[in-house]
Amino acid sequence: MEAVKVKVNNVSKAYPVNQSKSQKILDILKFWQHKTHDDVYYALKDISFEVNAGDSVGLVGLNGAGKSTLSNLLGEVISPTAGTIEINGRSSLIAISAGLNNELSGEENIRMKCLMHGLTEEQINARFNDIIDFSELGDFIKKPIKTYSSGMKSRLGFAIAVHTDPDVLIVDEALSVGDDTFSNKCIERMKAFQEEGKTIFFVSHSIGQIQKMCNKAIWIHYGKIEAQGDCIPTVGLYGRFIRRYNQFDKEQQLAYKEAQLQNQIGSINDIQVNKENVSKNTLFGLIGVTALFIFSMLSQLNVIPLSHYLNMLKGMF
Repeated sequence: MEAVKVKVNNVSKAYPVNQSKSQKILDILKFWQHKTHDDVYYALKDISFEVNAGDSVGLVGLNGAGKSTLSNLLGEVISPTAGTIEINGRSSLIAISAGLNNELSGEENIRMKCLMHGLTEEQINARFNDIIDFSELGDFIKKPIKTYSSGMKSRLGFAIAVHTDPDVLIVDEALSVGDDTFSNKCIERMKAFQEEGKTIFFVSHSIGQIQKMCNKAIWIHYGKIEAQGDCIPTVGLYGRFIRRYNQFDKEQQLAYKEAQLQNQIGSINDIQVNKENVSKNTLFGLIGVTALFIFSMLSQLNVIPLSHYLNMLKGMF
């Protein structure tokens, strides 16, 4: 019997409707009050699936369907509003500039991200040059991330992630930028991960890439799972939908999207909110983000040396 690597059970992710930035900040600061909002937008609603060790799963769907939300949930960047996600092992999300600090150099980001993935200094030092070589960034590795193009950020993010030896790799459109040579290099590394029996989630608008890389697929359609199972038949269903959708003119496509998005508006009372998890994650997330921001700013102003900033990260992760 194959071991279940990832189990997603009745997961929903909801966001308040028409909430200002200031109100979002106030809600974070009032996490202990368990405030809820009657009207919410469900980026994902009541989705469930299981993935076995060694499976490569393609995530397909239109823009705004919920693929990146699911990627962020699997990568533990955000927490579900309701439901549970069980991951047997450590996951790593590769998305364009995901988790990179724009003010730090490429080298500094390597150390920061590796610490966040739980690597020791000895492990980081042993892999440091390999990460730089894989990224092919040359002298740019010493420059701040804010000077990088999207493709360069993607290169660095991929290089870091594959050298932290994750059990579950989530690749969210990271191969959609940059040159074909580097993309092919990344695909070869992903194939090596497959041979090692690791689990991969692969988000791409290229049906051909997904058919080439994946044995399973999930079609996400405006917050819900429309189809899932073996890759070829699932992607085939999605492909037939896309062909019909592309026959619409722009006005019809816009009307269709608006109708689907309207269906994603609902009441928070429709689900059982994970109040304890939300408040705990919000608290630690707020503390962590605040600490990272303060120490990052101080290191940039040379008030504290970068080594102290990285030591602080080591203590947090």
